[in-house]
Amino acid sequence: MDWFEPIAGYCERGSPAFWAEPVNAVSNAAFLVAGTVAFRRARTVDDRPAAALALLTAIVGVGSFLFHTLAVRWAMLADVVPIAVFIHAYFFLAMVRFLRFGLVAAAAATLAFAGFGFGLVPALDAAAGRSVETLTNGSVDYLPAVLALLGVALGLRWLGDPSPTGERLVALALLFGVSLALRTMDRSVCARVPVGTHFLWHLLNAGILCGLVVAAVRHRAASRRR
Repeated sequence: MDWFEPIAGYCERGSPAFWAEPVNAVSNAAFLVAGTVAFRRARTVDDRPAAALALLTAIVGVGSFLFHTLAVRWAMLADVVPIAVFIHAYFFLAMVRFLRFGLVAAAAATLAFAGFGFGLVPALDAAAGRSVETLTNGSVDYLPAVLALLGVALGLRWLGDPSPTGERLVALALLFGVSLALRTMDRSVCARVPVGTHFLWHLLNAGILCGLVVAAVRHRAASRRR
């Protein structure tokens, strides 16, 4: 594998130059802002898991910036790995904090979730008879995260949890769905919108990650008051 192989995956990129995607690159600053806001909120109540997720939010922005400037294969990993770590770390925290799983059960559920994520795309490809990942511009990879948010919200409802956490997760899942739609349509709008729509994916996702961290902080605070 050539780790320095150029990758032109987005509408805005018209050359291999460092600043060929200025809007996509600069919009990653939103993750730094979101991480800072979430980190301050978590530190105020000494919520270390949430603070770690807030720092990871900022790392997501750094990794994405590297990919949208360098646009080579190793930078793509710097982009997608922090996102994957955030998704699975938050899922684990949700199992423990929201659904009251023990650590072992939460770890098992997280592994099962990871397995579901790895197997979903091949299953959809087989069912559709074509590459669903290509059809959705890679957005299908994030479908398990949307399903997880809705699943945890249903779990909270089943547990009779009185907090508004479930409603917050549903709202964030719906917003994530909009974000995925914008990510998917990036290449298809090139003729009309030269910068594409991928930068909107960055802006919305920064808000979503911040919202998820704050939801975790608020849920712990509400649980302690009860």
